[in-house]
Amino acid sequence: MPQDKKRVLIIANELSPYIEFTDFAKVLNSLAVKTFDSGMEIRVIMPRFGTINERRHRLHEVVRLSGINIIIDKDDYPLIIKVASLPNARLQVYFMDNEDYFKRKAVFNDDKGNFFEDNAERMIFFCKSALETVKKFGWPPDVIHCHGWMTSLVPLYLKTAYKKEPVFNYSKVIYTAQSPEFKDKLNSSFVKKAIISSEIKEKDLDMFKAGTNKALTLGASKSADVVIHGDMKVQKELADEIKASRYKKVVKYDESWNEDATPLLDLYQSLTES
Repeated sequence: MPQDKKRVLIIANELSPYIEFTDFAKVLNSLAVKTFDSGMEIRVIMPRFGTINERRHRLHEVVRLSGINIIIDKDDYPLIIKVASLPNARLQVYFMDNEDYFKRKAVFNDDKGNFFEDNAERMIFFCKSALETVKKFGWPPDVIHCHGWMTSLVPLYLKTAYKKEPVFNYSKVIYTAQSPEFKDKLNSSFVKKAIISSEIKEKDLDMFKAGTNKALTLGASKSADVVIHGDMKVQKELADEIKASRYKKVVKYDESWNEDATPLLDLYQSLTES
């Protein structure tokens, strides 16, 4: 049964002040704080990129959540979960870490500017880690807001591999659609490795197959309950394709969110009531 106090989970690959790729990182920070202040429970999950300063942001390992292994294409990768309190707020940010994928002192490109060959696997690891961590919490979210291309498999996974998990029974999924943040393509084994369960069929990943940032955005948006335009450019580049996919709800970008994220909080609240 749904709980009395509503719960929001943000899964994102950026959040101010830890790491910022777009202006929406600051919007998410404001939105998280407003959500907490509104009386809802909120937790945030993001990757522990090697560029995030653990000492400055006071990250520490959560020992009680240790022991999770993430399987990707039959290989096991230990998940290390770290936590910090968002500055000037009393809410927890959980960081998904693994030495193979996130220890490097770079985010998506090497020191020569080359897109990491394993960025696909890093994304799969992060998406699966986030959902496994919520299962470990035993904390059923009413709203799951996925932001950033590294979260793009989460909406699909929730509709397929995790659809029978009780913790996600009442979850409504939001995806932030943004203009492309990378021009490269994920490696050719991406689709094969993204099939993490027998509940997922290759045809479910048809929209992802190109491995481009645009393909990830459209694939994620197809499985989401609500799509938010995360910037003004996306409305020109992807709006027609998003609209054509018959999503239940599309929220157009509003630059006023940079000053006041209340309209997005209102969206969260409306989804918990529907």
